[in-house]
Order: sequence, then C-alpha cells, then structure tokens
Amino acid sequence: MSPIQPTLPTLVPKQSPLDAETELYWLALALTPGLGPRRGVRLVESCGDVRSIFSASRSDLETSGLSGSIAQTIVSGCMFDDAVEQQSRSRALGCHVIPFQHPAYPEDLRGIIDPPLLLFAKGNMDLLHDVSIAVVGTRRPSSYGKAAAAKLSAELAGLNICVISGMARGVDTISHRATLDANGKTIAVFGCGLDVIYPTENKGLAEEIASKGLLLSEFAFGLPAYPQNFPLRNRIVSGIARGVLVVEGAQYSGSSITARLAIEQGRDVFAVPGNITSRMSWGPNLLIKQGAVLVQDASDILNHLPSQFRIRLYRQMHDQGEARPLGADAATAPPVVDPVHHRVLVSLRTDEGMLLDQLMEEIPNMSSSEVVAALFQLEMDGLVKQDVGQRYIRVWC
Repeated sequence: MSPIQPTLPTLVPKQSPLDAETELYWLALALTPGLGPRRGVRLVESCGDVRSIFSASRSDLETSGLSGSIAQTIVSGCMFDDAVEQQSRSRALGCHVIPFQHPAYPEDLRGIIDPPLLLFAKGNMDLLHDVSIAVVGTRRPSSYGKAAAAKLSAELAGLNICVISGMARGVDTISHRATLDANGKTIAVFGCGLDVIYPTENKGLAEEIASKGLLLSEFAFGLPAYPQNFPLRNRIVSGIARGVLVVEGAQYSGSSITARLAIEQGRDVFAVPGNITSRMSWGPNLLIKQGAVLVQDASDILNHLPSQFRIRLYRQMHDQGEARPLGADAATAPPVVDPVHHRVLVSLRTDEGMLLDQLMEEIPNMSSSEVVAALFQLEMDGLVKQDVGQRYIRVWC
C-alpha cells in the first residue's frame, strides 16, 4: 500500500541528559488528569520548556487553551506527589523516562499527530533508532499464521531489522519469541504500566526482552491493561516502525486498526496473503486488494524500504557477516540425511498440523515406531514441532 508521503518531523533541540528534578516536572505534567498527549505536547512546545509550564499563572495557562480545572491542577503542583512515586518505581525497576524533547525519543514517533508526552523504557534504548518493522496480527492465529509470523520475524531478525509488536497473545508473542530465538532485536510496546505483565504468561518473555531488547510504554506504573489502552498503544507500535506487517486478522480487528494508523502516519503497510475461506485472512487480504505489499518472505519488505535504510542494513550485515538466505522452505532447508526422516518430513505440512494416525496414512509402509522415532529426531533438529492437540507440523524455516 503506497504510504502517504510523510513530512519530516521538526527537530527539537537536543538537551543535556535528563536530571532527576526535570524528570519530575515531565512526570507531573504527563500525570495531569484530562491533559492528554496532544495537548501536553502543544503546551510544552508553546512554553519552550517543561519547567516554564509550572511557573506560569492559571490565566496564562488558560490563555494557551487549557480548561480552568486542568490549569488549576498544574498551578497547584498537586501531581508532584504522584510524580515522585512514579520516579521511585522507575528507578527500582531499572527503567528510564524519555520525555518528548529528549534526544533518546524516537524521531519517527515525534512526527506523528499525537505523540506520547513521555515514554517509560526498560532495556536497550538504542533500538528506538534502528530500522524497525512492526509485526501484528490476531490473538488466535491458525497454524499457518503461527508459522508465517515465526518465519518472517526470524528473517527480519536475520536482516538486522528490529521487530516491534504489542506483547499480546498470538502473533505478537510468536513474533517476539521468534526474533529472540534468531538472536534478533525486538521492542515490546505495552498497553499498561511496565510493571504490569499482560498477559501474565508472558512474564518470562518480558524479562528476556528487557535483557536483550526493549520494553516500552506511555502508561504509568501500576496502570492495568484496560481495553481502551490498546488503540493508544497501537499508534506507538506503528509510529516507531518504518512499516507494519499484518499476518492474520479479521476485517475489523486490532491489527487492521494498526494498519490504518500506519497509513495515516505515512508508513508502509505489508500483508501476508491467506486462505480466502478463513475469517482470519480477511484483514490482510483486504489490505492487499487496497494496495498493501504482498509478503512471502522478508526480502519483499527489505526491497520496499527506502534506499537509505537498505544501505544502512546492508552495511550492518556486511560488518556482522553474511545474512541468512531468505525465502527458504522445507524443500530448501538443510538436507535430512536419513531417508526415513526425510519421508516423514516431506509428508508433513507447514500450514496445518497432522495427527500421528493421519501421518501413518500418508506413509503406510512405515511402522509407527519408525515414524515416532523420526518425529522425535526431527523435533530435536528443529524441523518439526508439536502444535495444539498433539498435531505435528513442519517448521517453516
């Protein structure tokens, strides 16, 4: 889908590293009830400095467009108690506060229509300035969707492209995990405070991303994952990325919302084609009809990026050695020497799991013990995995 040509974001003068007192001012402003990110950013830009906001009079703040109640809250300084608490929790968790005017704030995100006033971050903040692609999709992917998300995320990792997603169940989790397994770079954007792991089963994944990648949120510590937070999170997912890849999703789904946000922000939209009889394919297939780039492997994304980003990635790959080949499937995967193992592997599918009985019907002249032994070895080799319901599926590598 051809992106709207983005206007270059206005460069904000880079300031010295944030001191503790200035950080409190930013936190107090961000925590002000009813202010919101768009109005908060405009206020900072009009005043020039966050401290100036809190030294202004109520009438001055009202003249700048604030309501009387918001202006009074700022003038009273009552949010500084909450700011101190948030700062303390941030330090205790090893997090960083990145205000809108800070050099670490991602430039692409700064250029969207409603950038967050500040971000909470834990991990490698350099990733905020890497070439990134967001991978999004349904929380209930099919076997095909799982395989596609894992394959493409791993390939993007092999190209030194940072994979961004929203830490939700399904495609998000699969994309983060596949990227980490490929020793790649990933950013997880939360729809809650960084100390609130949602879903709870992703606690281990969040810890691994914090140590190897980056956790990011605009929401204060302790804030639960309210449903209304996720559309706000999605604008950050697309706002940081150079493009958004939709793997699977219904026509009116969260991933479709993220794709729409990407278009509004002037980002590229990519989509994985799917089965026309599956509801989970309606979203990406419709995007392709509307002009999104059809993706079969990560080279389709790489070739669509502007030249300056491709050159940057090629240089990085050259410095680190040859990148992994793209577009490989099981037919071009590392050869399976054992003929029994090979017969089992080629009988399995990448888009749908098979029960052992179904597999036995495909290769009737093999005993069950031979097939089970072959499956065990193929799993050990990373060529086969068990899907839901003890179904075996060929890894799409």
